[in-house]
Amino acid sequence: MKAPENLLLTTKEMGRADRAAVERGVPGAELMAAAGLAVARCVERRWAPCRTLVLCGPGNNGGDGFVAARVLAAAGWPVRLLLLGDRDALRGDAAHHAALWEGAVEPLSEAAGRAAVEDWADLAIDALFGAGLSRALEGPAAAVVEALNRKALPSVAVDVPSGLSGDSGRPLGALCLRATATVTFFRKKPGHLLLPGRQLCGDLELAQIGVPAAVLEEIAPSVWENAPPLWRDRLRWRDPASHKYDFGHLLIAGGRVMTGAARLAARAALRCGAGLVSLAAPEAARGTYQQRLDSLIVLPADTPEAYAALLEDRRKSALLLGPGLGTDPAARLQVEAALASGRATLLDADALTCFAGAPQDLAARRKGPLVVTPHEGEFARLFGERGGDKLQRARAAAAEIGGTLVLKGYDSVVAAPDGRAAINAAAPPELATAGAGDVLSGVIAALLAQGLPPFEAAAAGVWIQGRAAQDFGPGLIADDIPDRLPAVLSILQAEGAA
Repeated sequence: MKAPENLLLTTKEMGRADRAAVERGVPGAELMAAAGLAVARCVERRWAPCRTLVLCGPGNNGGDGFVAARVLAAAGWPVRLLLLGDRDALRGDAAHHAALWEGAVEPLSEAAGRAAVEDWADLAIDALFGAGLSRALEGPAAAVVEALNRKALPSVAVDVPSGLSGDSGRPLGALCLRATATVTFFRKKPGHLLLPGRQLCGDLELAQIGVPAAVLEEIAPSVWENAPPLWRDRLRWRDPASHKYDFGHLLIAGGRVMTGAARLAARAALRCGAGLVSLAAPEAARGTYQQRLDSLIVLPADTPEAYAALLEDRRKSALLLGPGLGTDPAARLQVEAALASGRATLLDADALTCFAGAPQDLAARRKGPLVVTPHEGEFARLFGERGGDKLQRARAAAAEIGGTLVLKGYDSVVAAPDGRAAINAAAPPELATAGAGDVLSGVIAALLAQGLPPFEAAAAGVWIQGRAAQDFGPGLIADDIPDRLPAVLSILQAEGAA
C-alpha cells in the first residue's frame, strides 16, 4: 500500500482501526490515555498555565477529556471539568479514566456551560463529541458551543470540533465549534481537509497513540491526503542518455480569441518537463501564439479535420483541450477526435462545456486515459446539480465517465474511477485568480505526456502547482506560476534521490 502515512480514514474505518488495535493486544485504556496525553501536550505547547475548562461528553471522546484534565491538573493548571450526562452512565475505558480523575465533576447544563465560558475560562478543551456524531448539536452541548464561539475563546478540539462531520467536513447543523486547534489520532479524516472543516479545525495536529500501522492492511482505505509519497516515485527525470521524445509530446488545442489560456498551459507544460509541446491554432491566431515562447511549436489547424490530421503523428503522447478553445460545433468535433484517438487526454474549461448535461456522451467517446479538471461551476454544467459532499460527488462522477476527475478549489479532490481519491491541502487561496486553472491543466498534461497514469499525474499536478504558488502572497497572477515550477521539481528530485 502506497503512502500509508498520508492515508485518510473515514469515521467507520477509524473505528475499525481502534478495534483491530485492541484485538492485536493494545488495551483500549492505553489508547485513550495516549490520546488524552496528546491533547494535554498540545495545550501545554501553545499556552501558559491558565484557567482551563474541559468539556466532556458521554462517550470515548469524553474519556480523552478526563485524561487531558488529569494531566494538566497534575502539572499545576487550574482545571474545571463539566460532564454532559451522568458520570455513573460512563462505560468501558471512559469510565476507567473518569474514575482516575480526582477533581470535581460538574454537570453540564445550559446555564452552567454558558457561565463557565463567559465568567471563568481562559481556554477550553472540547471533548464533547468526536467524528462519529451524526446529528446536530442540541441542548447543553449546543449552548456551550455557542458561548465558546460568541466569546471566541481559545479552544482545542479532541478528534474534530463538536458538531462537525469527520467524513464530509460539513457542520451537522447550524452550530459547530470554531476551534483554535484540533488534535486527532493515528490518521486524519476527510473532514479535516474538506471545507469548511479544514477552517473550523484550526491548526491540526496528528498524534500517534499506539494503533499499529499494520491494521491498515485489514481496512484497505482508498483516500489519501495529496502529498509526494503518493506519486513521487512515478515522476521521471532526465539522465545523460535522455532524448526529448522520452518525455513525451503534448499537443494543445488553441482557440481563436482567448489565446492567453492555451499559452499559459503551454508554458506550464514546458516548465514541468514535457519533451515537446505543440499548439494547434487557427491560422488567424498563429502569430499571437508564437509570441514570447520560442520553444513552443505552433501548428496550423483551421478545421476539425486539420486537427484530426495532426493526431496521425503517434509521437504525440498526450492531448490537452479546453483552455480558450471555444464551445462552437468545431470545438466539439476536435474534442471528439481527441477522445477517439486513444491518447491520454485532458479536458478542461470549454472542452467540458461542449458536453454540458451529457456526461454519458463524454464517457461513450472516451477510448483512452482521461483526466477532466472542472471547477464547481463547470462540474455543475457537465454533471448537473448533485447531492453529497465534495469527495462523494467527485468519486461518483469519476466512476461515471471512466476517467480521473479533479474537482478544483482550495480543497481540490482528485478522484479515480476505481474509487481512489486524494484531497489536496497544499494550495494557497491566492490561486483563486484568472488563468490558474489553465496552468494546472498544462502541468497535469505534461505529466500525462511523460507517461504518468492519470490519477498520479492529476494528484502530482495539483500538488506541484499549489506548492509553486505557496509563499508568493497577495498579488499572485497565473503568469507567475510556471517559472516557479522548476524549483518545486528540483526539491522533488532531491527528495526522491535521498
